[in-house]
Amino acid sequence: MASQPTFRIRIALLITIISTFMAALSGCSTVNEGGGTAAAPSTSMQTLEYYPYQVKGYQNSYPKKTIQILIPADARDVTGDAAPLNGNPAIGVVDDQSGSVTERLYSSPLGPIVQQAIGRSADEAGMSASSSTGVAYKPGVGHTEYVLESKIRLCWVKKARAANGQYGPVWKTMADFSLDVSIYKPPFSVPFWTGTSNDTYFDPPVGSFGLGSEDEAGIYDEPGQVLSVALTRSVAAIFQRQDLRDLMLEDDVKSH
Repeated sequence: MASQPTFRIRIALLITIISTFMAALSGCSTVNEGGGTAAAPSTSMQTLEYYPYQVKGYQNSYPKKTIQILIPADARDVTGDAAPLNGNPAIGVVDDQSGSVTERLYSSPLGPIVQQAIGRSADEAGMSASSSTGVAYKPGVGHTEYVLESKIRLCWVKKARAANGQYGPVWKTMADFSLDVSIYKPPFSVPFWTGTSNDTYFDPPVGSFGLGSEDEAGIYDEPGQVLSVALTRSVAAIFQRQDLRDLMLEDDVKSH
């Protein structure tokens, strides 16, 4: 039989090993409001895209002018929850009923996505859009009649678990998208037009189905789809602006 001192040493070693193991496990979790532990938020890559012709009313209302679309600069605050992951920009979170983040959402770089969206919308408006690898407008002789420069100010979606309705769990999603836009007419350095375009979209749309807010069902499965709607509506709103349309129509008359 082992001596008493040896037995105590073994017990102490066993306690140390168990404590080390439990500490390692706790490093992979966070403390919740009830004092227990909750799993660290998972991550998800979402698809952001422009939905052609979702916004109606401005198609073919602009003169057939050429417009070059520069790559939009990501000018958002990218600290905290909005920090990128492996080069992929953060675009939102999923919260549980207590308001704790259970999932962080990311997408591929926003610049090319939004550049393509603006180009598609300009084509719908009746213009002839092309893309550029540049971000900032450089005054000088160009090969296009207009150049569009933009900055992404807001691109965020939040999906949150609400109180259960009579049919089970209820989720609500809110997406925000905002752009600062400047349109130039080469070779001039002063903008031909400037404006801000933004949109907030809720899924489910508030009161759209005539049910109580706790029982309305969402239209989209993924939060990235909800943000895509806000992106689409914000981009289309650039060419829905009556002041921009009138300015380009007037410029078209003068050029002839």
